[in-house]
Amino acid sequence: MKKIHLLILLLLTANISFAKIWLPSILSDNMVLQQNSNATIWGWTTSTAETIEVIGSWNGEVVKVKAYQGVWSVTLPTIKAGGPYTVTIKGHEEIVLSNVLLGEVWLCSGQSNMQWTPENGLLNAEEEIKKANYPNIRFFQVPQTKSITPQDDLVGDWTECKPETMRKFSSVAYFYGKELYQALNVPIGLINSSWGGTPVEPWIKKELIENDEELKKAAKKLKRYEWWPGLPGSAYNGMIHPITKFNIAGVIWYQGESNRDNAFSYYKSFPLLIEFWRKEWGKEFPFYFTQIAPFNYKSKTNIEAAVVRDAQLYTMLTLPKTGMAVTNDIGNLKNIHPINKQEVSKRLALWALVKTYGVKDLMFSGPVYKSMEIKKNKIVLHFDYAENGLVKKEKELREFFIAGEDQKFYPAIAKIKNNTVVVSSKKVKKPVAVRFAFSDTALPNLYNMSGLPASAFRTDDWKIDINND
Repeated sequence: MKKIHLLILLLLTANISFAKIWLPSILSDNMVLQQNSNATIWGWTTSTAETIEVIGSWNGEVVKVKAYQGVWSVTLPTIKAGGPYTVTIKGHEEIVLSNVLLGEVWLCSGQSNMQWTPENGLLNAEEEIKKANYPNIRFFQVPQTKSITPQDDLVGDWTECKPETMRKFSSVAYFYGKELYQALNVPIGLINSSWGGTPVEPWIKKELIENDEELKKAAKKLKRYEWWPGLPGSAYNGMIHPITKFNIAGVIWYQGESNRDNAFSYYKSFPLLIEFWRKEWGKEFPFYFTQIAPFNYKSKTNIEAAVVRDAQLYTMLTLPKTGMAVTNDIGNLKNIHPINKQEVSKRLALWALVKTYGVKDLMFSGPVYKSMEIKKNKIVLHFDYAENGLVKKEKELREFFIAGEDQKFYPAIAKIKNNTVVVSSKKVKKPVAVRFAFSDTALPNLYNMSGLPASAFRTDDWKIDINND
């Protein structure tokens, strides 16, 4: 009988001695945790009922939890920005995460214009790479991984920003982080989870797409390749779900070109993405995105991308805590990947600095259409973010079109009058609608006094034919 008791004791001792603790990859040395928040620290253990202790060196407080079926998670309060610190995880073994900073953490996602690195093409690339020495800016690169089921972890680690890491990281993410760092003087963590060519549907949970007939039908138009996440949910499962416990300040997003084939569903799918991600993180974080730039897709209708831009504008106007960087003046009709990523990031950062961080005396948006009034044979357009007046670059305003009740649009004469634009055409005696920059290749030139460009818009809700067959 004593031998049996001794054997049981030895087995229990062995189980305790060899118990292992491990963490998701997003929790590693060099990471940035969101300041002044509740950071989730989580992981797994081979022990079925192990007590885990987590200590942040910024205050030395111990947070304890008992693992359940090998899984554990704690809430670790963080203080104001600073560091470096350590995070220690203790069980039957000990893990120490070093060089940890507290600061502002942003998720950066989308398709190729977010993915694009300085090596892929960037204005003044070599000069920018040489200057990229910012040890308090940290990068985490999510590998391009598709999955048919939500994953718990992914491969990756946090690295400091230096020339050799910056040159292979997202240009838009880097310059966005740099703008925030220089303005706020706090550590910045940037998580890049992007994949070139992806439409919005793979970034949304599959069930949300399939439970909506319109979105389900639109998703069938998506291109499918064996190596590429063409199915709804496939990018979310592999590249977003594993990090949804990691507290973030917000998201920046650059995507939309690949939704031209189902552009009208983007009015629904893009807001759905934002609302879904916020629900997954359990917080209404700010979501700032880039309106896609002009490009010659050589389509027959030349309007699919314009509809996507309109859906992006609609999303900004209808969802709280969203903002849009307009890029219709820095695109390239021959290059779907414009190289002036610095200005894209600056315009995204303006939204964050003003709306998220409360920086004063900055204009953060170009003119946005607000309302119109018909005055005889002219239409007067009113704008938000134009209180100090409007300006044009070059001699005449471009890309304004006007229509009567026959819904035929004609090029219009457009004149700035203080903070309004007056539009007319000799071919339209009784105007009822205006469209501005409403084509794939439109290159408008209307700005506010801060030099930020006006978004494309339309005053009508008429049916648009985007059949490109």
